[in-house]
Amino acid sequence: MFAVKNLRHAYNGQDVLRVESWQAEQGAHWLLLGSSGSGKTTLLHILAGILKPTAGSVAIAGQDLGALTAAGLDRFRGQHVGIVLQQLHLIASLTVADNLLLAQYLAALPQDRSRVREVLASLDLADKGDAWPHELSHGQAQRVAVARAVINRPQLLLADEPTSNLDDARCGQALDLLESQARACNATLVIATHDQRTRARISNHYAIQGAA
Repeated sequence: MFAVKNLRHAYNGQDVLRVESWQAEQGAHWLLLGSSGSGKTTLLHILAGILKPTAGSVAIAGQDLGALTAAGLDRFRGQHVGIVLQQLHLIASLTVADNLLLAQYLAALPQDRSRVREVLASLDLADKGDAWPHELSHGQAQRVAVARAVINRPQLLLADEPTSNLDDARCGQALDLLESQARACNATLVIATHDQRTRARISNHYAIQGAA
């Protein structure tokens, strides 16, 4: 589903990330492991096409990201990749439903309110479509961020440290949520984490070391 080869990323002339090779099949679930500062978030952003690597190649669903124009990359990301960042970045001036509709619009897809209702219902948010982000609890806001990530039925679902600062019960709930939504889309799931509690849940592990 994705293939990373001979990847290198540098900041201020110093390598901060090196990945020789990593491949994942469609529908597989992976943990991206590494200590703080090892480059997990950088690699996740490269997989999402948010960040362009210094060298090497990234292919998602057979598409070489380096061959796309900036506009083409934005469309491709919107249609094929969902990402849940540590900072949720919900747009405060839009309702929950409109945050999801905007994700469809930015991906150049039809705005489908029935799909919005379907996804919100699957995340126990059926009654929150007209709510504003500031009216949500943290857990509800996190689920809206997941809804936005899966609204376009992505082939690749990425999550950056989704269990950080959660107790054991909420950690399990967060993993349940991501895995169930990935299965619903048959998406390849990659969770970047240094949380040791996640290791027993997902058997595919890819560990990176800082290149600095």
